[in-house]
Amino acid sequence: MADFLQAIKERVLVLDGAMGTMLQERGLKPGASPEAMNLEFPAVVEGVHRAYAEAGADILVSNTFGGSRVKLAHYGLEGRVAEINRAGVEIVRRAAGPGHFVAASVGPTGRFLQPVGDAGFDEMVEIFGEQVRAFVEGGADLISMETFLDIRELRAAVIACREFSKLPIIAQMTFDDAGRTVLGTPPEAAAVTLDALGADVIGSNCGLGIDGIYAILEKMRTVTARPLIAQANAGLPQLVDGRTVFPGTPEEMTAYHDRLIALGTRVIGGCCGTTPAHIRAMRDALDVREQGWTPPKRRGFLSSRSAVVEIGGDAPCAIIGERINPTGKKAYSAELREGKTAYIRREAQEQTRAGAVLLDVNCGTPGVDEAAALERAVYAVSGVSGAPLVLDSSDPAALERALKAVDGKVLINSVSGEEKSRCAILPLARKYGAAVIGLALDETGIPETAEGRTQVAGKILEAALAAGLAKEDVVIDCLTLTVSAEQKRAMETIRALRAVRNELGLATVLGVSNISFGLPNRPVLSATFFAMALEAGLAAAIVNPKEERMMDAFRAAMVLLGKDERAEEYIAVYGGAQAVPVVPKGEGPEPAIRELLGYAVIEGDKDGIVALVERALAEGLSPLQISNEGLLSGLEEVGRRFGRNQIFLPQVMLSAETMQTAFARLKQELRGDAAQSLGKILMATVEGDIHDIGKNIVCTLLENHGFEVIDLGKNVPAARILDAARTHQVDAVGLSALMTTTLQQMEVVLGQLREAGIKVFTMVGGAVVTQDYADAIGADLYAADALEAVAKVKALLAR
Repeated sequence: MADFLQAIKERVLVLDGAMGTMLQERGLKPGASPEAMNLEFPAVVEGVHRAYAEAGADILVSNTFGGSRVKLAHYGLEGRVAEINRAGVEIVRRAAGPGHFVAASVGPTGRFLQPVGDAGFDEMVEIFGEQVRAFVEGGADLISMETFLDIRELRAAVIACREFSKLPIIAQMTFDDAGRTVLGTPPEAAAVTLDALGADVIGSNCGLGIDGIYAILEKMRTVTARPLIAQANAGLPQLVDGRTVFPGTPEEMTAYHDRLIALGTRVIGGCCGTTPAHIRAMRDALDVREQGWTPPKRRGFLSSRSAVVEIGGDAPCAIIGERINPTGKKAYSAELREGKTAYIRREAQEQTRAGAVLLDVNCGTPGVDEAAALERAVYAVSGVSGAPLVLDSSDPAALERALKAVDGKVLINSVSGEEKSRCAILPLARKYGAAVIGLALDETGIPETAEGRTQVAGKILEAALAAGLAKEDVVIDCLTLTVSAEQKRAMETIRALRAVRNELGLATVLGVSNISFGLPNRPVLSATFFAMALEAGLAAAIVNPKEERMMDAFRAAMVLLGKDERAEEYIAVYGGAQAVPVVPKGEGPEPAIRELLGYAVIEGDKDGIVALVERALAEGLSPLQISNEGLLSGLEEVGRRFGRNQIFLPQVMLSAETMQTAFARLKQELRGDAAQSLGKILMATVEGDIHDIGKNIVCTLLENHGFEVIDLGKNVPAARILDAARTHQVDAVGLSALMTTTLQQMEVVLGQLREAGIKVFTMVGGAVVTQDYADAIGADLYAADALEAVAKVKALLAR
């Protein structure tokens, strides 16, 4: 461990290249398990490793990418997880010899976690833990996690590595050419999340050539001081003479070496299409370059699946929306007891529209299972807002359950100076990669003076550092007491803000509105105190962002303090001479039922959609009118927003589930009369490929849009596809492939369809498929994502 971490400080290490392609050239049959070769043909696998070692690779990666029990189950090998993974590491060790590091490879399972998929977080940790335990037994030097698409799955994998080993961790995600993962995570959010979890090296592999990978790492560097890794494809795949080839030459793979080194890339390797020749070129190019690098200063960030917020330093004060809290809210408390989330979703949307960049989530009220409620709230907020979360609970069990449900790095509210609190909360923050709010109070209560509160803050900081948290991940609440009862202590809070910032170097937070409790015209007092606290260096504020006077004070202070450059945010809000008011729900005329149905689909309101369908039926709308004029119009708007990158796949899937809930009710009204189908579509992942996440999403959306879908699943032979196309007399056949090694099966299927005289439209898609490839094999259409597939199929079948 120490050797590897020391090595990347001293020099840039070269990691090896593609494994699957090399194994295919050495006899791996289409549709067979690459990992099974660790047991059946170990000499072949060892030969690949030796070739990369001789080419100059410093790090050799085991043939265990698909070694989880989920992946191995497709080949009936789920009972041999430990044996296969241990053997994979041992083979590398034999091939490596002295002077090389052995990295154990971990790839995604192919399943999405709840609520997007059906996998549980603890289940995923145990699945990855099986591999990690085998890696330790086999003698790995480090663990390399590659090609992950879902940040929550990668969180589970990193946590498993930390729980079951002490090995260094490389963590990588795969991004598309738009700079996001399939589920909408940008490089910055991935980097913040992985940094907080303690991954030693972070970066990106697969999906892009070296220019694209460099652009991804450039964005990561803006939010992390960790060493980076670049593992690019040898260009983008092309079809040449019926074979899938990668056009990137060994020399082209070295074109970004100088820029990568300057960026702090400490590991450079190859992914799909790279060979020992590419690795040798990388080695030779590095050997003639200066490889020194000094990490940048660490800063404090929080993240969601799709966004990043900086706290502290020179960043603007972060507005934390306080409204998702049951205190004094009977309706919200009632919803919590009923297991509903309508209030939560509505407040999440309204507060972010009003200016909140973080959302405090509190579900603590009598008669509620707080752990279950907080998990449900996390899913609800994450489905409608990209704002990172502040988990507001004093219950460690509730916090841990919510921490497993989040998509990024959150802020825990809170830990105090009391030993019991520190011991319960700080280990959770370290394990799940969270920051903490530290309350400036201890067993003796709230200190009266700024000096006393600063001392407590110092005690919290010391405990946090001992628990493994970074200094930047501690935010101190200097505590706001109502001025009506403790008038002299208001200025002690302001003094404490300055002391904590200047003496301890920590960011601060306040629940600002507490200052005015018990006094008339509270916003006047609260806004004035807010402005004073901002001048004293307040880094984050828990407020009601829908209170105009508070936000007026905030926006003006950011301009005056130089934290709103060129007054851009101020002008954006007040450019029309006055602030844009936040209209409370219920004001103005209520939208018509068709609009409400559409809104419900857009917002993913599974809880409320059936009631709206009932109301629409009561108002005399037919099931077809409800579907076509209400529900589908909402889903079409979801498609438009997805195309503009305003929402991402999790929100699309939530909208699809809402549609399915509504359709389930409408089917009762049809009384056996089937709605008219727009067409019959056969879907399949081609033979040799066991990845079907993308295909499943396409199936779901096609069904929601009125198509009849026959889903054959994954690893489907051409003969079965042809037989099903004849039997069901389908209008179109859709084929999916994720791996470059299975692309050729698409051409096989399309050729056999034509030879058999089966006249259907054909559609292809998948991570490695391109428009050029679709044209080359004669597919009627190519779709880059699920919503594009739906739109193109509708247009094609409407001709």
